[in-house]
Amino acid sequence: MALILDGHFARSASLPSELAGAFNDVHVPIHPDEHIAAAAGRADTQRVRDTGRWLVRHGTDRWSVTVGLSLVAAVGTVDDIPLIQTIGLLSDHFGPLAAHALEGLPGGTGALLWLADRVAGWGRVYVVEALCRLGDPIARPWLLRSACDGDFLNAYFVGSVARAAGLHEVVAGLDVDDEITDHTGRLLLVMTYSQGMGTTLASYPHAEAVLAAHLRHLRRSGPSGSRYCIAAWLASSLGEGSDRGSVGPVRRWQPYRDDYLALLRRDDWCEAARDALAAGDPGVVRLVETASGRRLRAFADLPDL
Repeated sequence: MALILDGHFARSASLPSELAGAFNDVHVPIHPDEHIAAAAGRADTQRVRDTGRWLVRHGTDRWSVTVGLSLVAAVGTVDDIPLIQTIGLLSDHFGPLAAHALEGLPGGTGALLWLADRVAGWGRVYVVEALCRLGDPIARPWLLRSACDGDFLNAYFVGSVARAAGLHEVVAGLDVDDEITDHTGRLLLVMTYSQGMGTTLASYPHAEAVLAAHLRHLRRSGPSGSRYCIAAWLASSLGEGSDRGSVGPVRRWQPYRDDYLALLRRDDWCEAARDALAAGDPGVVRLVETASGRRLRAFADLPDL
């Protein structure tokens, strides 16, 4: 691949279009590659930039577009941000390079936040990890409220988000809005099944403090369908049926589990859960379809499904 690029840039009259289809028979990595970056460094910067831009805009196969994005990541400027964001929307394949390219540009945090709000799956993993590495205060509000979208792959970045956002410091305060409270619940829940992917609840150094703060803010915020679901899943995940590799000994979490269950037994919480079920809330419907969900007071008297 680097040889193809070296040969292309060695010919002063060669056009970017000559690289279209040139990489079909070679392995093209979707992650930053030192060999492509080195080839870019050996050639005229503007020519490399123009070639990368052409391939991203006009390439008709994913391999040539990937090489083009690698070249833009190596020598791109802020003028390339819209181009990188656009190709980055195809995030399962181009997410790693798009995140890498934006991370290295001035104004990259804002560009990454724009992309983070529009991608999911693996692409979201790369973008969120880049935001965490940057450590820019501009990203902190988004990391505290929106990073976890409920996808299983959130487990790969949950610890990075908690650290970069200073989660334990924020939730310790009194002035915590409902969005942070709800997102904190999602972060905690992800940690209960993240063994082998990212930070687990057992290994998170601030787990007890964040659980206690989450419960405190739930009591203040009051019930909703989504909060009921998160509290119910956390109560279940902290009990005997937990993922022991992620949670460890359940006795460590018993006080917090008891407190979540106490919330779930309250009349106002039960009413909110039943109202959400009647409205067809997908999360509550899924909860009721489980054995642990049917044992909760809010649903105990429902007819068999």
